[in-house]
Amino acid sequence: MPRAFGPVRSTAVTASAVSLALLLAACGGSDDGDGGGKKSSAPPAVGAQGVNAHPASDLKQGGTFNLSIQKWIIQYNSYQADGTDGDASAILEQVEPVLMPKDAKGVPHPDPDYLLSAKVTSNSPQTVTYKLNPKAKWSNGKQLGYKDFAALAQALSGRDDDYLVADTSGYDQIAKVQRGADDQEAKVVFKTPYADWPRLFRTLLPADEIDTPDKFNKGWIQKIPVTAAAWKIKSIDKTAQTVTTEPDPNWWGDKPRLDTITWRALSQQADTEAYLNKEIDLAPAILPEDYKRLVKDAGTDIRTGARWDEVHITLGTRGPLSDLALRQAVTLATDRKGIVTAFAKDLPFPVKTLDNHFFMPNQQGYEDNAGKWGKYDPDAAKKLLDGAGWKDNGPDKPRTKGGKSLTLDYTISAGSSSASVDQAQIVQQQLGQVGIKVRIQKVPDPDFFTKYVNRGNFDLTSFRNVDYPFPSQLFSTFQQPTAKQTYLNFGRVSTPEINDLLARAGRETDAAKARDLYNQADEQIWAEGHSIELYQRPQIQAVRKGLANYGAWGLGDPDYTTVGWVK
Repeated sequence: MPRAFGPVRSTAVTASAVSLALLLAACGGSDDGDGGGKKSSAPPAVGAQGVNAHPASDLKQGGTFNLSIQKWIIQYNSYQADGTDGDASAILEQVEPVLMPKDAKGVPHPDPDYLLSAKVTSNSPQTVTYKLNPKAKWSNGKQLGYKDFAALAQALSGRDDDYLVADTSGYDQIAKVQRGADDQEAKVVFKTPYADWPRLFRTLLPADEIDTPDKFNKGWIQKIPVTAAAWKIKSIDKTAQTVTTEPDPNWWGDKPRLDTITWRALSQQADTEAYLNKEIDLAPAILPEDYKRLVKDAGTDIRTGARWDEVHITLGTRGPLSDLALRQAVTLATDRKGIVTAFAKDLPFPVKTLDNHFFMPNQQGYEDNAGKWGKYDPDAAKKLLDGAGWKDNGPDKPRTKGGKSLTLDYTISAGSSSASVDQAQIVQQQLGQVGIKVRIQKVPDPDFFTKYVNRGNFDLTSFRNVDYPFPSQLFSTFQQPTAKQTYLNFGRVSTPEINDLLARAGRETDAAKARDLYNQADEQIWAEGHSIELYQRPQIQAVRKGLANYGAWGLGDPDYTTVGWVK
């Protein structure tokens, strides 16, 4: 997604049928999982970006930049349970304070337009002091202040279940937020140490708009009520399915070069066509059918970067998969290398299976924790199914138990990409070999997350987790749900032991010890059948030639004040 923060993003783009021959071939993945065939180059390294960097002096003043989003956005509060859509967060971060944007290596640094400093000022108890730029103001005229920190910390603390939050991790360790030397200094005091504190308060929201559960949950539906950035909302046009932003004349920092940036809702199968018709200026070039068309366009740059971006299959527990043995059987019956082979066959660099839920292969801390659960073992899957009482009725027939057939719904969005459809059909064929019938359920694009994924209304589904350089960001993905809160654990698979390991890891200030705890938790997550990791998704973007300072951001964040067209 064209943004630097956001928990989930569907892989949907265009739908295409997959022949049985492809499905069968994909089930026998190459030993190295590199997608088969010779690759022409190595994958992008950590810190790699493709943004066509230029100084402001090289850029024209004016012009517009047109982007696409997957669907019309309902919830813009990225901290709310229904606000985790990547496109929504991208727009929000363009018009709200991103206090500590990340550099090319994923390291956050204070943005001086908002923060003069942010640092640990005491270790007993751990206290982080934020000194705000006194020039920084909300669009309602109020200065950014400690009350904004306090309101966000309260909403995300987990102490009030009426705030329907996506993630409490880190915030639940805050004891209090105090006024410092003045209203523009916030002192955040922690109950227990929290090593990943720089990820907190990433996007600051105004206290006046989030200080009650009703405002927090409903006040950002199809609107962004208050802004504080170089850009502001010009219009949100539901009829035209466009969100248009423009420079805010009250901005106190460097002025943007562009006149407008427009975000247009398009079904993803339309992205390539819209790009070639010059309706948008950026399109994903990750799928072979898109890449082959886009790379030939004379006015196009192909830009690549190394991003925290993983594709996985999530297992839900609303039906048969509430049984651990069945989740484990599904895991063992899924040939991950075969899926990677089908996906990566035409890419210019190798893609391998991902064996860790917290770390990418190019991150410190990465270990292969999949163990036996990462290996394709249909015989072991059959034994688990036998032991769970599911009768084997022979080839091409689903198993049965108590008069019911073993049938799972694999839920995908109606506009799913060829890769998504291929993947679903491969899984359907693989699980069918052990007696599990898989029905591919296509649902409307706008409903995929809000009515299905977020609500746990699936047996199997697949989407991307992106931009999680801090492993503690993933706590909510594996956190034990409560009666009211699912957090981001959509399948509701966890254990007290996993919860404890992740809580301890979040409090551990020794980085090596923290990584060890995350890897211990990861081993248990694999064994519990929470989700099946597949691969780290390459970042390949087609971008209009002449566009500067935008494209494949890798681990970094865009600065929309610097984006523009080269003279």
